[in-house]
Amino acid sequence: MKKGFTLLELIVVIIIIGVLATLGLGQYMRMVEKSRGAEARSIIGAIRSEAAGIYMASNNSCLTCIDANLGIGATGYPGPAVANCRGTHYFAYSTVGVVNGVTILATRCTAAGKPPQGAAGDFVQDVVNYATGTDVVTQSAAY
Repeated sequence: MKKGFTLLELIVVIIIIGVLATLGLGQYMRMVEKSRGAEARSIIGAIRSEAAGIYMASNNSCLTCIDANLGIGATGYPGPAVANCRGTHYFAYSTVGVVNGVTILATRCTAAGKPPQGAAGDFVQDVVNYATGTDVVTQSAAY
């Protein structure tokens, strides 16, 4: 009697491997997007620290917490502005300063050949109020 696998057994194994690979790829893509969201939250933290310095240095007002004063722009540190979304970042950053705090918005960048992930306009947003000490982070479902 010859030992070996039948063609049917090989086909069943290939189908099982294909199903497992499909499930694994979906999980992998979700993990990659979550790590990109972590990048955005990290850079938002750096921008928040810069804004806190401006807030404390300017008589408890964050009206001067604008992109240029917080380092957001073409240089990419701590993060690029929307107009300068580059190949090194997955998000573009913008800020709106008010008297007591700042709103920092990171929107998903699709420039430089980056494929859009999830829904259009995916974001991570941080609303900071230095007077009350509140810090509220919201994000789209992908992150």
